[in-house]
Amino acid sequence: MINYKQNWLHDMKNTKHKTLIFIVAYEAAAHIESLLDRISAILPDLSAYEPHILMIDDASPDNTAALAENYKSRGTLPMTVLRNPVNQGYGGNQKIGYQYAIRFGFDSVVMLHGDGQYPPEQVADMVGTMLEKNADVVLGSRMLDRKNALKGKMPLYKFFGNIILTGLQNKILDMHLSEFHTGFRAYNTSFLTRIPFACNSNDFDFDTDILIQSRLSNAVIAEIPIPTRYGDEICHVNGLKYASQIIRNSLLAKIQGYQIYYHPKFDLEPEEGYQSKVGLDSSHDFAIRHVDAYDTVLDIGGSSGHVADELRKKKGCYVYGVDAYLHSTTRDHYDHFVQMDLDRENIANVFPQDRIITKVLLLDVIEHLSAPEEFMVALREQTAEQKSKIIITTGNVGFILTRLSLLLGNFNYGKRGILDFTHKRLFTFGSLKQLLLHYGYQIEEIKGIPVPISLIVKNRPLAKLLVLLNRFAMKIHRRLFSYQIAVIATPLPTLDLLLKRAEFIPIDRNVT
Repeated sequence: MINYKQNWLHDMKNTKHKTLIFIVAYEAAAHIESLLDRISAILPDLSAYEPHILMIDDASPDNTAALAENYKSRGTLPMTVLRNPVNQGYGGNQKIGYQYAIRFGFDSVVMLHGDGQYPPEQVADMVGTMLEKNADVVLGSRMLDRKNALKGKMPLYKFFGNIILTGLQNKILDMHLSEFHTGFRAYNTSFLTRIPFACNSNDFDFDTDILIQSRLSNAVIAEIPIPTRYGDEICHVNGLKYASQIIRNSLLAKIQGYQIYYHPKFDLEPEEGYQSKVGLDSSHDFAIRHVDAYDTVLDIGGSSGHVADELRKKKGCYVYGVDAYLHSTTRDHYDHFVQMDLDRENIANVFPQDRIITKVLLLDVIEHLSAPEEFMVALREQTAEQKSKIIITTGNVGFILTRLSLLLGNFNYGKRGILDFTHKRLFTFGSLKQLLLHYGYQIEEIKGIPVPISLIVKNRPLAKLLVLLNRFAMKIHRRLFSYQIAVIATPLPTLDLLLKRAEFIPIDRNVT
């Protein structure tokens, strides 16, 4: 997937803008020839856009495809007719058409319905608006002038349903469209290459999915007014099912931003490094509070450097860093840094010979290890004699939202949060405690960390209130409402260390 926004506005003096007019068709035999007549009539107006027509019949039981093929053979219409052998659904049919546009190098694609409900006479307006406004998406809206929608005989239930559903979706997604539910659309093909439309629904809610993706990818959306036309075309949409689907998808896309749900079709946020939680009620804050001034700290897995910077600047600590990843600014955050794969290399190799490590930070690290038991044994061997304090934080898989998700039959991994894709092991309060006790650590403190709400909710008073409520809930049931687990532990002496100490105890031979 492309991670930058491409400026696709062409220099029309040197090259033509190639436009695909894409007709999605199902049981359109009664209308397809008249629609093609209308497209033929406007082709001269589209000469600057090098138009080509693609019609994909979605396994209609009638002769839609045959009529289109016969129409093509009788004239000079630049047209390709395809027919799906198996019905792919309204959304599935669109996917094939957009893949065609990408594969054959079109600059834009304008979608029409085979029943002729939308005006091909405005294809030039759609493409012209795209070029003029450098837009990624252009929507032909029937609702920019609602009176015209009624004049065009839009049924009242569709008219009011359109207004209500569009209003709800605008509210949920923080958008400002006059209509979410138009099927007359133009897409910049480079925009299509930036979104995972192949993951979208194959049903009628595909159109909502792609608008959500435009919102998440910060695409430029333009609307133009179009006339409303309702005649004898057959509607294949189940209204109640459609309404529930689009509201559900809008809510899930919003929830995914809160890191408690994941679907790849909504995975359009730019890649970010590990976010700083310094100054928040968080695992970072917990660790900083438990490090003393001028400590020598080993920060394992913290190459983002957020905590290390704070400890060096505010507490005068000397900080060693260890991580598998080396970013361009990593070494700036530490007094000394070693790049190491903790799953493959011995942690003993990073311990200094001339300094005693007083604190070891394992912040959101243990869940990334293939064998945390072996790692904790190796760490104990290096820290027991120095009596280092080990500060550990990890996600609590027993968090209420994870439990509810599992109760509903879901266990969705995602890019962030407790079920991060990169997490190899998951812990509850009980399982983390057992790990430490079984492998030779004494637990001095174990507590819960609330959800980092301030990273999600930008309204500071609201975020503060939600954190207070989360803290209150944690007092009632710590294991259920804690988002993370935080532990202060001390390594117990190993058997080799106990043996070493015993060997040097002087024996008084005069004792009788």
